[in-house]
Amino acid sequence: MNSVEVNGRRYRWMADPLVAVCIDGCERDYLEQAAAAGCTPYLARLLGEGTAFEADAVVPTFTNPNNLSIVTGVPPAVHGICGNYFYDREADAEVMMNDPRYLRAGSVLAAFAAAGAQVAVVTAKDKLRTLLGHGLKGICFSAEKAAEATRAENGIDNVLGLVGLPLPSVYSAALSEFVFAAGVKLMETQRPDLMYLSTTDYIQHKFAPGSADANAFYAMMDRYLARLDALGAVLALTADHGMNAKTRADGSPNVIYLQDLLDDWLGAGRARVILPITDPYVVHHGALGSFATIYLEAAAGEAVRARLAALDGIELVLPNAEACARFELPPDRMGDLVVVSGRHVVLGTGAARHDLSGLDAPLRSHGGVSEQRVPLLFNRRTAGIPGRTRLRNFDVLEVALNHLESDAGHRSATGVAGR
Repeated sequence: MNSVEVNGRRYRWMADPLVAVCIDGCERDYLEQAAAAGCTPYLARLLGEGTAFEADAVVPTFTNPNNLSIVTGVPPAVHGICGNYFYDREADAEVMMNDPRYLRAGSVLAAFAAAGAQVAVVTAKDKLRTLLGHGLKGICFSAEKAAEATRAENGIDNVLGLVGLPLPSVYSAALSEFVFAAGVKLMETQRPDLMYLSTTDYIQHKFAPGSADANAFYAMMDRYLARLDALGAVLALTADHGMNAKTRADGSPNVIYLQDLLDDWLGAGRARVILPITDPYVVHHGALGSFATIYLEAAAGEAVRARLAALDGIELVLPNAEACARFELPPDRMGDLVVVSGRHVVLGTGAARHDLSGLDAPLRSHGGVSEQRVPLLFNRRTAGIPGRTRLRNFDVLEVALNHLESDAGHRSATGVAGR
């Protein structure tokens, strides 16, 4: 077979093993600062001599919608996953969007596996595993639940023995290191045709680009990427979102509590605020992000929109149809209004509903347009991408498979292809 077609896009078969990496929370500045500090020699060469673009992530700039866009090659309007959390109108319930029943499109990973390719997926947190692995005949496990992996459920067992590292804490840089270490071991032992690695943004939530801890994280990543390159893999790197400080001058979280405001303006129970950043792992962000959607009575919509838009720190307040057209979102899974806050502001529901006791560093978070620009980085040359005026992070597999030049001599951990 020469290619597969998925969601209206055609992908050529892998000439060499392809490893696509979603570096959670990675804006380009992290890569450039670490390279400038001399911490990441391999990534420095990719930035200088490989193929380096910038691309736009999906808004809301959260984990689930962007990872699913990357593996399906289409925006949430097509695949249906528009947040980590949403209000299910049919069930009249607020639920996590991590069940495959919410998916409306198949993945490139599953399509290649069905066509006979050996495919492997390693995620940091287990919340993504069932979505990324939906319909996939291959290996799919999370670092978080690596000790529980079985051949029946995950296509592999004894993961801890394979990787040679202890089970990491979900709140640690070690969770992402386990993902990279597992990727290297899988490439050494099973050599999958296509592998997808997805990390966690624990470090990015706590440390700014260029800080010692951030540079140490990227130095770790650099070593594993160099090893994958030495094993002959094509590397395609992108991110699900960037990250920004969301604090006031005194370092306290800079929050607009939307539910408190709406209850005050309209009366309790007249509006419902949904924060799609919500997931089981709230210690490092307190469920505070820069994107929210509001359900309310139609008669109140325009007055509320205008009042919210006038608030300092609010960047956009859009009605459902306009927001879904602009950000390529499914209208039936968005509220009547979509609210996006500014670069250094986050949105909450009520002040009493957010537990910020776990924050041990000034708040850094994401979700808005200000976190949309992400890197798109490859270790092979490209002759160009015809007809493309805007690149998206979910173009990463299409670029890697259809637009990179073959390079049979590319086998060095320290040498990368030039432009």
